Amino acid sequence: MKFRKTKLSHQLIALIGLAFVILFISLGVILPKMLIPVAEKNIYTYLSEPLKFVGNNRIDKSLLNTEVAYIYIVDEDVATSENIQQVINIKDIKKLLSYIKKDYGKFNYNHDTYYYYTITKDEITKVAISNDSYINETKEAILSTIFPIVLSTCLLIGLLLVMWSSFIVKKIEKLKDKIDHIDNADYNHNINFEIDDEIKSLALAIEDMRISLINQEEYRNQMYQNISHDFKTPLTVIKSYIEAVEDNVEDSNTALQVIKQQTEKLENKVHSLLYLNKLDYLKNSKNITNELVDMEQIIRDEVDKFKFHKKEINFIVDVDPKSKYYGTMEHWETIFDNLLSNFMRYTTTTIKITAKQNKLTLYNDGEHIADDFLEGIFTPFRKGIKGEFGLGLSIVKKTLNIMNYDITIKNEKKGVSFIIKRNS
Repeated sequence: MKFRKTKLSHQLIALIGLAFVILFISLGVILPKMLIPVAEKNIYTYLSEPLKFVGNNRIDKSLLNTEVAYIYIVDEDVATSENIQQVINIKDIKKLLSYIKKDYGKFNYNHDTYYYYTITKDEITKVAISNDSYINETKEAILSTIFPIVLSTCLLIGLLLVMWSSFIVKKIEKLKDKIDHIDNADYNHNINFEIDDEIKSLALAIEDMRISLINQEEYRNQMYQNISHDFKTPLTVIKSYIEAVEDNVEDSNTALQVIKQQTEKLENKVHSLLYLNKLDYLKNSKNITNELVDMEQIIRDEVDKFKFHKKEINFIVDVDPKSKYYGTMEHWETIFDNLLSNFMRYTTTTIKITAKQNKLTLYNDGEHIADDFLEGIFTPFRKGIKGEFGLGLSIVKKTLNIMNYDITIKNEKKGVSFIIKRNS
């Protein structure tokens, strides 16, 4: 379906025009109908008041006008005021009286509407009767008073809306122009909105997004460089040993052993990259099941796996069986594998794992981590303390987030603690 492109200012003008059409319908059709009950209530008062001053024997000519006529009924004798034919076009008075059945009311005759009011006293019935000219005059008077005021008010409001909309449209055009040049570093992205409103907040959000995109681009370029460097090193080693064997400089068995080691490194790095991408997929998946796990057994298995890597490192485990931990065995094993692999590089003598009060603390007595390394330490392929690149801590962070846990790092008086807590 194709939509026609229109400017906001044109849409607003069309909307104001539609509002005026609705206003004219309301004032010209709906309001007059709503005024009829009010006008009818007034006409009965208008008819009843003169009857109080009409004598029993004659009709005072000073009370006569072209809008109200009077009728006397004494027994079967009927007398009328002189203006009866001007007010109501009925020559047969008895037929007229057949329509008067209540103390006051209205009736239709020959497509005209007439209103009457009666007073009976001392066996004399006096009737005041009028056509609908009073009703029409009342409606016209009210409308002639209201209409100019409402119209001028609406015109003023419409003018203010047009001026305001043009101001808003200009601000939106500036934002559109900024978005169109969001990747242009030479474009002047400064927009100074004096009024602190939602549009200014949107402009600030767009600027934050622009800076974030720049940072992401820089980070992406840096990460590609780091990945290239990280993959290039083992490939260079493999290539060097192959050339050495070909030149009879290196023993083939020794070369094969080195090539095997470097290939395993490459395989681990590729596996880590694939696992990191898998975590990004799982993060957006709704089919994640976090179950109660046996943390004590997981820790024991992980310690058994690493305790022989460096025999000089002492493992201390302190687990409270009452503490509860959720997730999957696979995810927790991945977390411990990456953390303990990291610890094995930096630990001096002791690694302590504590699981108490639903919190995990992994401590090693290695060197402190500098503050400038702590910030962004979980970023993929960020250069580490010893100039190394890796994905281990990034995998730890993302895996914990999937299970609704978080991790913080704290430099102790001696050594470093990694603290894992469940998000509230």
